[in-house]
Amino acid sequence: MLRSLHKVTGNWLGRIITSIVLGLIAISFAIWGIGDIFRGFGQSTVAKIGGTEISVEQFRQTFNDRVQLLGRRLGRPVTQDQARAIGFDRQLLGELLAEAAVDDNAHTLRLGLSDAEIAKRVMADPNFRGITGRFDRARFEQIIRQFGFNESRYVAEQRRLALRRQIVETISGEMKVPSAFVEVRNRFENEERRIEYIKLAAAQAGDIPAPALEALAKYFEERKFQFRAPEFRKLAILAVSPQDVAAKIEVSDSDIKRAFEEKRERYITPEKREIQQIVFATMNDARDAKQRLAQGLTFATLAAERGLKEADINLGFIEKSSIIDRAVADTAFALKAGDVSDPVQGRFGATLLRVVKVEPEKSRPFEEIAPVIKSDLALERAKTKIQDLHDKIEDARAGGLALTEVGKKLEITVRTIDAVDRSGRGSDGAPIRDLPQATELLAGVYASDIGVENDPLQVSGGFIWYDVIGVTPSRDRTLDEVKSRVEQSWRDAQIADRLKVKTAELVDKLKSQNMADVAAANGLKAETADTLKRGKETAGIPARVLIDVFRAGKGEATSTEGVTPAERFVFRVTEIVEPKLVMDAAETKKTDETLRRALGEDLLGQYITQLENDLGATINQDALRTAVGGSAN
Repeated sequence: MLRSLHKVTGNWLGRIITSIVLGLIAISFAIWGIGDIFRGFGQSTVAKIGGTEISVEQFRQTFNDRVQLLGRRLGRPVTQDQARAIGFDRQLLGELLAEAAVDDNAHTLRLGLSDAEIAKRVMADPNFRGITGRFDRARFEQIIRQFGFNESRYVAEQRRLALRRQIVETISGEMKVPSAFVEVRNRFENEERRIEYIKLAAAQAGDIPAPALEALAKYFEERKFQFRAPEFRKLAILAVSPQDVAAKIEVSDSDIKRAFEEKRERYITPEKREIQQIVFATMNDARDAKQRLAQGLTFATLAAERGLKEADINLGFIEKSSIIDRAVADTAFALKAGDVSDPVQGRFGATLLRVVKVEPEKSRPFEEIAPVIKSDLALERAKTKIQDLHDKIEDARAGGLALTEVGKKLEITVRTIDAVDRSGRGSDGAPIRDLPQATELLAGVYASDIGVENDPLQVSGGFIWYDVIGVTPSRDRTLDEVKSRVEQSWRDAQIADRLKVKTAELVDKLKSQNMADVAAANGLKAETADTLKRGKETAGIPARVLIDVFRAGKGEATSTEGVTPAERFVFRVTEIVEPKLVMDAAETKKTDETLRRALGEDLLGQYITQLENDLGATINQDALRTAVGGSAN
């Protein structure tokens, strides 16, 4: 709905903000200098560009709104710390500065739109149409209120968006892409190549004897960092989830039956009907139409006579409660399938209704849904108990108890993990199983230390407490600890070196012999692969080999590494098929549109950069940290 609500934004500001600001934000900040020293404007100001200031309160409100929206999209809460960790605050600041720069330019150019034009655009927005297909004020007010707007704020925002659109479309709208660009892009994407090749694996490297201890030790010393043990941390984890608490809650049969009776409608699927309607200016017009229908005219023909399409008259497959007009709803749900109603005086005019299809009400038996009700009741009661548990755990921790002691006191299982590295692996190198909220937990663990009391992680209605109870620093391992790994690494290196020499010899022979003869002479098999395209991995030809295939010239023999260094390919490009360019083809049009958009975005990027140079941008780092909940220096 939010995407639809900001349709104007999606059509054009999405290009300037999403494609440019989000894509080029790093460039923008590099130009503007994110580290600019604060001076020249109030301490309550986060940033300033031209004559426009972005206040701490304005930025904080926008930041909080966007973080909440991000959480809804991800399906889980996002904290301010997490948002800052991914650079969300600086990304947002870049967006606001870009918008302010464009707004400033619009003001300088004296661009404007009349109130009548803005009203026309708002009323034409399909999101604000009611069941009649016309603008519905009640729906308009409900939707904008849902997203924190009143009418004046929403209209002002739409005015700003429309003015930005004038500028953006002037710069990049309807740009013609040079045909040479389209030809190059078409060739890059659709050129096909055919190759003949020989594949070599570890077997072609021959027998490799075990290394002498001195050679292995030297190899290890030269690459000791590769075998270094990471830092490990010992953890105590106490997790409380609604499901865990609910599993211990008893729900009686009488409670289940009572809940079923109280919320019976929840377990009933209401009747649905596919309904068509035609609205007339007067009741007499509706009566005349009804008479013609009685004489054999079809509803579809009547709609066509009035210039209405199927989408204009079909309300969809809906429940009675979905129809705002009560008179229309009552009439529509009193008809039989196929019947047409008498004229009804609805809120939007005299109406004729037709029922296309009826799906009766469905109810689920108590026996079928009793387990679901029991689970729901237990989870509902668990929410209260979780908060009580949270308070008890926090009180115990405030009293100086370690997490393991809290678990014993409250009879809650505390899980101890003896060793986990930053990637979630144990000392044996295997991933730790069932690590709750692994990404967030490990980030917190490695930002903490022994004896530090950490705030619990909030997740899915529950909490996760953790204590760091031990730290094993990163260290160099001894050869004895990792001898098997070092031997395998040494062996792989030997195979790779031998294969490089072998393939170089084969490539040299291909200067005077064909692929089949060279392969046969070395006990190998010559193969072919055709219709190869850039970036499209084909069975038997790894992606990294394809890269070199499209770097090689026709007839040129060369070699390259396969999936691993212990696999190599010797190949020769035997044919290059240049794609034909048909300008009217759908794929060519798609390519043209992609290039047009990219060129437009490049121009817009230059425009934003020039505005910055002309207007100047300064950023108050301390105010920015304050606005997003960080600590000011």
